[in-house]
Amino acid sequence: MSLIGVLSTDQMLNSIIKEEFDLKVKDSFILQFLEDESSAMEFLNFDLPEIVIINFSDQNFPVGRILENIQNDSWLHNFGMVGLYDSEKHDEDELLKEYKNTNVLAMIDNMRVRSHILKCVQIIDQNRQIIFQKDLSDKLVDKSSGSFLIENDVLAVSVYAGIAATMLAQRGYINQDTKMRLQLGLSELIINGVEHGNCGITFEEKSAYLERGKSILDLIEEKCKDPEIARKRVLLEWEIMEDGTKFVIKDEGEGFDVKKLKEDLEREGPLSLHGRGIKMAKHFASKLYYNSKGNKVTFIVKHDRQLPRKTPVGFSEEEVLLTKRGDIIFEQGESSDFLYYISSGQFSVFHNNRHVGVLSPEDIFMGEMSFLLNNRRSATVRAESDGKLIKISRKSFISVVRNYPHYGIFLSKLLARKLVRANLLNALIEEQVT
Repeated sequence: MSLIGVLSTDQMLNSIIKEEFDLKVKDSFILQFLEDESSAMEFLNFDLPEIVIINFSDQNFPVGRILENIQNDSWLHNFGMVGLYDSEKHDEDELLKEYKNTNVLAMIDNMRVRSHILKCVQIIDQNRQIIFQKDLSDKLVDKSSGSFLIENDVLAVSVYAGIAATMLAQRGYINQDTKMRLQLGLSELIINGVEHGNCGITFEEKSAYLERGKSILDLIEEKCKDPEIARKRVLLEWEIMEDGTKFVIKDEGEGFDVKKLKEDLEREGPLSLHGRGIKMAKHFASKLYYNSKGNKVTFIVKHDRQLPRKTPVGFSEEEVLLTKRGDIIFEQGESSDFLYYISSGQFSVFHNNRHVGVLSPEDIFMGEMSFLLNNRRSATVRAESDGKLIKISRKSFISVVRNYPHYGIFLSKLLARKLVRANLLNALIEEQVT
């Protein structure tokens, strides 16, 4: 179960959050409500939550001091944050700018907490390895890639954009200003894919709708009543390279006349209601281009080589293994002198020639139990797809843990989760036998 902290004194808002979680996912998350600075800081420092929900518009809670402590302590940078706000008091973009140095992955208007808080938390929880592995993956992996398949929900878009932008900032590739602009720009470009691509909303249709003071959210919801439109998705892909990160956003629409869009934007000027994502992307992208059909945009964000990046001794020099389907990583009974970090791929685990499980990047490591206990391998691991592993020696691992003690806490949590999962599996097997 994932631990979630809720920093809010608003009893009505807290009640809504509790009701949503209790009703739908009571056994998947543990909610802990914190209503004062002392208990909040103790929780953040020692309970190591996966996700924190903060009410930015709570006038009875020291939000500013809490966030200042989070910004100043790198120990507190390993969880994702969901911000709640009152749109009558605060502007979402301004809040993102103000707290750009934190892991704010999504902002939710208080009016939409009931409909979207659970969804946002689930998206973050399902993809938490992208954020929570940031220290390890930054030191171990020079190149990485990933993707999200995003449904036609504008309010969920910001979560995916926040994860992608925060990932680069946490690894030291972009500064906090670029992170904030990237997060906003990605959101706008993905929303373009939802609106104009998947939902087929025309330039003129959107103009007329907005000019009447109506919400684009309502128009998208109306369009998605058509099952054919509702099933469409927007693909967000990224590839981290040596000098920059390439993003690709592709929708399932019919495309558009790229040349005509550029002309429309130039004619309407900077205050146009349209093309905000393209304008924002041009400020931080070194290259930006569409395919001929107009349903795929590609842009590259250059890495800032002037940013200071801490590099622990050891991991960056370790051996990289590129695996193919069928490769045996190690066999049962072998000595366990190495630990393997799973960068990509799927791997089957066999004990006494019986298939007992599957490992993936979500598991982070393989072979850690025998490695730490100096035991021989208790299972054989075979690659089921192409993948990438980092082979870490005992000496390197111990050296990094000494220099970065919180890695030890991280590994302890990982092992605890695996033990819980194993116990649940054993319990299910016993039930089937009896």
